[in-house]
Amino acid sequence: MFSRVALRSAAARQSTALVARGSASAASGSRDEVNFPRPVRGEPGKVRLGFLPEEWFQFFHSKTGVTGPYTFGVGLATYLCSKEIYVMEHEYYTGLSLLVMVVFAAKKLGPNIAAWLDKEVDTIEKDWNQSRTDTIKGLEDAVEAEKTAQWRAQGQELLIQAKKENVLLQLEAAYRERLMQTYSEVKRRLDYQLEKSNLERRLAQRQMVDWIVTNVTKAITPDQEKATLDRCIADLSALAARK
Repeated sequence: MFSRVALRSAAARQSTALVARGSASAASGSRDEVNFPRPVRGEPGKVRLGFLPEEWFQFFHSKTGVTGPYTFGVGLATYLCSKEIYVMEHEYYTGLSLLVMVVFAAKKLGPNIAAWLDKEVDTIEKDWNQSRTDTIKGLEDAVEAEKTAQWRAQGQELLIQAKKENVLLQLEAAYRERLMQTYSEVKRRLDYQLEKSNLERRLAQRQMVDWIVTNVTKAITPDQEKATLDRCIADLSALAARK
């Protein structure tokens, strides 16, 4: 019973510390791992005589020395027995025999049972820690996956930008091609108009020359033609005589 009281007091102190740590974490907004580390599994305190907490002996040691707790225990038992507060009836001897058997069982089987229980506790704690570790690992993997997704999204942005530039280049090429087509069509039509104008002018000149020649030829009489021919012969004779 004494050991249970000691364990309850230790659990109460631990819960108080956890509450204080929780309030400090809530005030700061993030957990302070240095000043407020994560709680670990508590171990039972030391005992003497198999069930008496060590703190009781330390309490007596500061006031009565080493033999104080034992003297107090023996004196208390003597007082209870002498004043018949605790009556030694037949159940007392039964309890004494049971105590001897319990002590014997604790000495013989206690270490093995304690080792088995410690192993079970370690296994349970390991499972809990493994679950926590797996959760943290899963969250870290999720963070890495999110970073990879962001990196891929940035790559998609670059790809979309490149596609936009390609579309702009295609539009520019189509614009230049259509501009060249327009220039070719306009030049062809202008060349056609120029050629048409030149042709009309040549036809008009030819028609005019033909008309003039025809009219001049019609206007020359045979006498004039003969006189002109004679004059040309005379001029040629004069030029020949000079040479």
